[in-house]
Amino acid sequence: MIRLLLSRRIGNLIGFLVCAGMLAFGYYLQFVVGLEPCPLCIIQRILLFAVGVAFLVAALHHPAGRLAAGLYGGVVAFIAAIGIAVAGRHVWLQHLPPEKRPACGPALDYLLSAFGPIEGLSRVLRGSGECGAVDWTLLSFSIPEWTLAAFVALSIWAVFLALRD
Repeated sequence: MIRLLLSRRIGNLIGFLVCAGMLAFGYYLQFVVGLEPCPLCIIQRILLFAVGVAFLVAALHHPAGRLAAGLYGGVVAFIAAIGIAVAGRHVWLQHLPPEKRPACGPALDYLLSAFGPIEGLSRVLRGSGECGAVDWTLLSFSIPEWTLAAFVALSIWAVFLALRD
């Protein structure tokens, strides 16, 4: 029974469900509680969605060989590493003193349409004032801190699943 629960397919499905649950909670905070996501939050959501899709594809495909399982684990770990970098940047911006935070900037959709994807993402990653605000906490950790921890945990989980027999 325990071996079945720890199969790669179930493990990948668990990874997908964690991502889906986090995204659902983010949308709950946005549409029910009324918290508007900043541009870095939106990028983290997109990356979390990509990690979830990779976990779901791995669960549905369920490759038998270690090489294919390692490929899925590598894809998830790579996307999660980008998420770790973005969430880490977000946490860093939140911990800056208020006078050192960048000024509030335009919304993500405007940045992407006005400057194109490369320059728009570059401007988003530099941060803006709304990215430095802490509007909600759980156990004294902000949303980006929880997201950073989740990306680290999902990356470790993907590598664990890829390396197990």
